[in-house]
Amino acid sequence: MKHLCPFWLCLSLFFCLNASPVQATEFWAKNYIVMESLTHQVLEGKAIHEVQSVASISKIMTAIVAIEQADLDKVVTIGDEIDKAYGSGVYIHKGDTISLRDLLYGTMLRSGNDAALCLAYHSAGSIEVFVELMNEKARELGMTDTHFANPTGLDEEDEGNQSSVYDMALLMSYCMANPIFREVTATKSYQREDGNGTWHNKNKLLENYDYSTGGKTGFTRKAKRTLVSSARKNDLELIVVTFNCGDDFAYHQALYENYFAMYENVLCIDQGVHRYGDYTYEVKQPVYLLWPIDEKKPELQYETSPNERLKISTKSGQLLGEFVLEAKKQWQWDDFWRKLLCGLFLQ
Repeated sequence: MKHLCPFWLCLSLFFCLNASPVQATEFWAKNYIVMESLTHQVLEGKAIHEVQSVASISKIMTAIVAIEQADLDKVVTIGDEIDKAYGSGVYIHKGDTISLRDLLYGTMLRSGNDAALCLAYHSAGSIEVFVELMNEKARELGMTDTHFANPTGLDEEDEGNQSSVYDMALLMSYCMANPIFREVTATKSYQREDGNGTWHNKNKLLENYDYSTGGKTGFTRKAKRTLVSSARKNDLELIVVTFNCGDDFAYHQALYENYFAMYENVLCIDQGVHRYGDYTYEVKQPVYLLWPIDEKKPELQYETSPNERLKISTKSGQLLGEFVLEAKKQWQWDDFWRKLLCGLFLQ
């Protein structure tokens, strides 16, 4: 069986560049971006690759590295690693016993620097090794504007964690595909597993905006206010990131409302097995087109080419996307290649 793997999308044909931005006189941010989560298509932005200290939105990376590295059910005893914690905290102390899951929620919901340091230490064995894992993950995701120095986002003792709104949107998009992260970031309140208190999420959008699916707040004197958020309406999920925006929650909501009113995701290729031409292909994840709501939904046609490409266009011939087809011949190694390709190309 052949397999279908996204190669590139002709994004300029999705009309997003003609979107009407929220009026600058209504809101202001030093840097901002609106990104479609599935394709990483940038719908709108300002100085999207400018690098600065990003404060506690760094904890998004702290959270996903811990989720991927550690056993969240593990109960640990807090030690000397907490001595370097200052600023916002969840009031854990040396000698306390607590699960990594509680530390994860304390990191994401309350932005606890004490929780983040302890989560990092007990996930990797040392803070230094954990920070290496953060930077390794950033490189893996193509976050070329980014460098992490610590798991907290604090920047008074060093340069802090450096990134751009573009890179932080990429990171949030990646994290939202993880079911554990998605559950944590959408949690409005959380009762500690040990019964020692309840934590409420600082992300006000979860309470005030029906389509909110998560996010992370941040602030230091150097970075000013930083905010990453996500929202989903029907099949369209967007990521918004702002740096130095005084009314960031309202700005994020206004941006979401603007784009949800103009665009929707149209299913292009559904997950499952499909036959195009003489071959059968397996699609691991559905593929969508970003399409203007006031435009008639396109009738799509599919064409395979000799160079192992699948072209998708409208009936009028407008090219919407092109995909590379990866496969091996069906012979005694078929199962080997099927497993290999699913692992390598269909992440």
